[in-house]
Amino acid sequence: MAPGLIGRKLGMTRIFTEEGLSQPVTLIKAGPCPVVAVKVEGKDGYNAVQMGFDEVKPSRLSKAVRGIFAKANVPVKKVLREFRVDDVGDYTVGQTLTVEQFPVNGFVDVSGKGIGKGFAGVMKRWGFAGGNATHGAHRIHRSPGAIGQNQSPGRVFKNKKMAGHMGDAMVTVQNLKVAAVDLENNLIVIKGSIPGSKGSVVLIRHAAKKT
Repeated sequence: MAPGLIGRKLGMTRIFTEEGLSQPVTLIKAGPCPVVAVKVEGKDGYNAVQMGFDEVKPSRLSKAVRGIFAKANVPVKKVLREFRVDDVGDYTVGQTLTVEQFPVNGFVDVSGKGIGKGFAGVMKRWGFAGGNATHGAHRIHRSPGAIGQNQSPGRVFKNKKMAGHMGDAMVTVQNLKVAAVDLENNLIVIKGSIPGSKGSVVLIRHAAKKT
């Protein structure tokens, strides 16, 4: 099984089923991704396939990154990512992977950086109910309430759900269904939504929890 692909989120639209129902879908331009390096456990400590994605001027990359592509004799790419695999025997440097590896009605896991929300309160960040809106409540409508106990332990426990920075972190959504694949235009259509804003880079892998 191929390790996956690097893609770019194009946005959302909808398709209609045979029954006439509207199905929201996400369009991803994925690949083609050339194999830049193959990591083996005996030499590197783990098995992985390193791939590139998206055209870019060589002058926009550092000399060290350009050297990676020069060593592999592969045109430079803007994005460089690794995919862990169990066996690297099927992959060679210079090989190109496409959306052909994803069958229609198959399942994939998609990882991307979620949209940043800035500083958010507990109601938006964690879904807290908030305080009373009446019955004498005074300016506590969106407050978290008590955050600790009494003198023992006399502190706030770690990982307490509180207000703070929300979003702008890697998120993985699992078991998304592939609605369609366009080999000519390197497009994969995923049912539902995926993490990230329009134009953001996403990683598409075969579903880990479904065959």
